[in-house]
Amino acid sequence: MPLSTHHLRASVAVSDIQKAVAFYEGVLGLRALRSGPSATVADGSRVYASGGGPALNVYQSVTAGKTSATVATWYVEDIDQVVDELTSSGVEFVRYEQFEHDDKGITARAGGGRIAWFQDPDGNTFALEADV
Repeated sequence: MPLSTHHLRASVAVSDIQKAVAFYEGVLGLRALRSGPSATVADGSRVYASGGGPALNVYQSVTAGKTSATVATWYVEDIDQVVDELTSSGVEFVRYEQFEHDDKGITARAGGGRIAWFQDPDGNTFALEADV
């Protein structure tokens, strides 16, 4: 059965679901579609909408923040505007030594376009990307 015909949703582990809810809903402005259990935590997960449908599953787990890789990327039209709005909400953008960043924390993306990274309270890394 080919997986290309099925929907895909990113999953991100967090150490404290209530702290995560404050960040993902209060700071990032994501809309929760539903909440549910996460292993032994009765109300330990949320599914968030993005781009018109379910996109991100956030769940409480002891494995939270264990990767330094980017776990999910939002593709945006106006990266400057989105970075400005998130910065005004308290998001801090990550700067990596190997890249040159502008004042907002945005850098050129290989092959064209621009990218900026930020982290949730557990250190999970997310990106914003724009083609221009």
